Amino acid sequence: MTEDPRSASSAAAFPAAPTQAVVLAGGQGSRLRPYTDDRPKPMVEIPGTGLPIIGHQLAWLAAEGVTDAVVSCGHLAGVLQEWLAEAPLPLRVTTVVEEEPLGRGGGLKYAARHLPDPDGAWYATNGDVWTRFSLREMAAFHAERGAVATLALARPRIPWGVVETNEFGHVLDFIEAPLSPYPVNAGVYVFGPEFAALLPDLGDHERTTFPRLARERRLAGFPLPQGAYWRAIDTAKDLTEAARELAAQTGP
Repeated sequence: MTEDPRSASSAAAFPAAPTQAVVLAGGQGSRLRPYTDDRPKPMVEIPGTGLPIIGHQLAWLAAEGVTDAVVSCGHLAGVLQEWLAEAPLPLRVTTVVEEEPLGRGGGLKYAARHLPDPDGAWYATNGDVWTRFSLREMAAFHAERGAVATLALARPRIPWGVVETNEFGHVLDFIEAPLSPYPVNAGVYVFGPEFAALLPDLGDHERTTFPRLARERRLAGFPLPQGAYWRAIDTAKDLTEAARELAAQTGP
């Protein structure tokens, strides 16, 4: 049977989704104390799940086709490494520890050197993000736009109630915790194989590499699909909210 040339061109335009990822898990999590007094932030358990944040992340990555993950450790690295060594993980995991602080960009570049396929695309995620959405769709979005890097965009709820007014200044309504009108960096990324070379050896890529790519129109933003779950675990309140949302999803 003759191959449809449209299928061949489609396959070239949308290469296979990445199978490797970096998890940035070196933060101190000072706003999560006392939970982080004896463990790194990604090792804090989501109440009611029996798993730390990184356990949920690795399960999600594996479900999305990732077979190899590099976990970049820092604060209390030994606690995280011990858990990773003993837990029944759904994918292969390598850990790296920065001998001295390299900054977010430098740390990402250092971790990327340990990926099994340096010539392949890769995902990255911050170690404090709990989310569920299709990484394969994000990878296709990235490829379609010919981007060097793509970041997921979330619209979190504003933690305060807001007041809606008309053009005359009359109050029309009070809205409790509305969605932000502006998207934020969700801390999940797709990177092309050329991205690592653009990272600084020391410093923050969000102040150097990302602005440069944005000016060159080589940075894309993937809006999380409507209804996709996303939460950054920064404070004890976030843990409580995550547990409440989980209960609502699994309740009768």
